[in-house]
Amino acid sequence: MGDLFVGFTSIVWQDLVMYAVGAVLIWLAIQKEYEPMLLLPIGFGAILVNLPLSVVWEHEGSAGFLKVLYDGGIANELFPILIFIAVGAMIDFGPLFKNPFMIFFGAAAQFGIFATMIIATLLGFSLKEAASIGIIGAADGPTAIYVANKFARDLLGPISVAAYSYMALVPLIQPPVIKLLTSKKERRIHMVYHESGVPRWLKITFPIVVTMISGIVAPISVPLVGSLMFGNLIRESGVLERLSQTAQNELAYLVTLLLGITIGSSMRADKFLNVQTLMILGMGLVAFVFDTAGGVLFAKLVNLFLPHDKKINPMIGACGISAFPMSGRVIQKMAAEEEKGNIILMHAIGSNVSGQLGSIIAGGMILAFVPLLVG
Repeated sequence: MGDLFVGFTSIVWQDLVMYAVGAVLIWLAIQKEYEPMLLLPIGFGAILVNLPLSVVWEHEGSAGFLKVLYDGGIANELFPILIFIAVGAMIDFGPLFKNPFMIFFGAAAQFGIFATMIIATLLGFSLKEAASIGIIGAADGPTAIYVANKFARDLLGPISVAAYSYMALVPLIQPPVIKLLTSKKERRIHMVYHESGVPRWLKITFPIVVTMISGIVAPISVPLVGSLMFGNLIRESGVLERLSQTAQNELAYLVTLLLGITIGSSMRADKFLNVQTLMILGMGLVAFVFDTAGGVLFAKLVNLFLPHDKKINPMIGACGISAFPMSGRVIQKMAAEEEKGNIILMHAIGSNVSGQLGSIIAGGMILAFVPLLVG
């Protein structure tokens, strides 16, 4: 009789909290349409793994299907690498080539990563844990998972949930920060976009050269950079169109689905509901805000040295995070709301693309230098 009611008797209040968390994520995905491809499977995975006996994770010595997915896709970094191939196939570096200066916004918007690392170490986290928490600010889920897997596997659950949740909440987080740091006049600045062509040889050579440089400067970053650039090379080669479309669609959708539900399975109540998790979520938000602010303030600084007719709309600095292409679209929407007909989308996308590169380079730097500092 005891076994018959084990499902009822084994539920504790922590499980109920995690059901509520999962339900909120699913509600945000369906009702608010915030990154439904990510938040819906994450939310459902959180509910699944906290059901009585957690059969989907492990039961009576046998691994459940979510643990199989975790071991085969997260623990060995397979899912993040496949996601990067898909993202690389989606990215057009053309806007960045036409405005090479945008690469500096991708660098400036990584400020929050390193600022949050300092905060986390002051709060008692080890340097490796602090680095894993700081990378949340890049708004790059796969990089956050990759770094956390290397440095702080025990914190993978809250770090990955924070990274993907804040990516989904870009439309809520970025506008208030931008408005706080800019005037209405600055947000109305127009920028001229030149429709100049980009040589095909440059588009093909770029991913190869970037991968080689990364491999020489920071070899440990090659899995991240190389997979992104391989996807981009498939896109730009011009001879693998069907493969490029498969990477952008079927591969991206399938891996995102599996990644989402597997991330949700890392949200087990016994590991997730603690003060440390709340600290990580809080610092992840701080990192995200600092990254946005860093890009905006850098644009304002550059404007001090530019003539009136060459001013940069400081909002595009916020696109230096890696939430591609969502951040670029949010900035264009804000520009249109401030002044109808103000089109800065291509500049914003150029900055956004540089942010994708910047986040991977930042992740590579962390992977390369943190072990040296730890000794």
